[in-house]
Amino acid sequence: MHPLLRIAATAWLTLVLLAGCAHRAALPQEELSAPLGDYLIGAGDVVNINVWRNPEVSVSVPVRPDGKITTPLVEDLQAAGKTSTQLARDIEKALEKYIQQPMATVIVTSFVGPYNQQIRVIGQAAKPQALAYRQGMSLMDVLIAVGGITDFAAGNKAQIIRTVQGSRQSLPVRLQDLLRDGDISANVAVQPGDVLVIPESWF
Repeated sequence: MHPLLRIAATAWLTLVLLAGCAHRAALPQEELSAPLGDYLIGAGDVVNINVWRNPEVSVSVPVRPDGKITTPLVEDLQAAGKTSTQLARDIEKALEKYIQQPMATVIVTSFVGPYNQQIRVIGQAAKPQALAYRQGMSLMDVLIAVGGITDFAAGNKAQIIRTVQGSRQSLPVRLQDLLRDGDISANVAVQPGDVLVIPESWF
């Protein structure tokens, strides 16, 4: 091959490889920039509160059914409906009366979420319960979390009760087809606030 042609071919190949690397490098950034909603604390969550250089007021506490928490020096502070950062700032403000320039961090260690963000499963589930909604959650995710359905469940007569613009809707779902027959078309998306009702089979 002529030396000039060899140089041109090498330069072209280098540009192609660099372009490919740049494209691959861009993908994770695009994924990272996908919008994610901030998690809101709900009643039943457990929050770990750490106040820098003040271990005596650093505690792990549950969020009460009324949505409030009580910690050393801080009583009845609203936690439900706030992000962990918002709650940390509120704790700092409450502690300013007792500690000079308090610095608090809040980590949610047990998740339930606000009532309107939960998925509730009732009826013939192995472990009926309320679950914290996660982005992209599907019916299969819900069933895994509750341990599947019982032997007495009428899986294909189950329904999702969903409130849309103040109107309650009933959506039929096919749990038996999904779990026992592997029919992936029955794996529908769930939404915050959904109630999955699994009736008993009457033989």
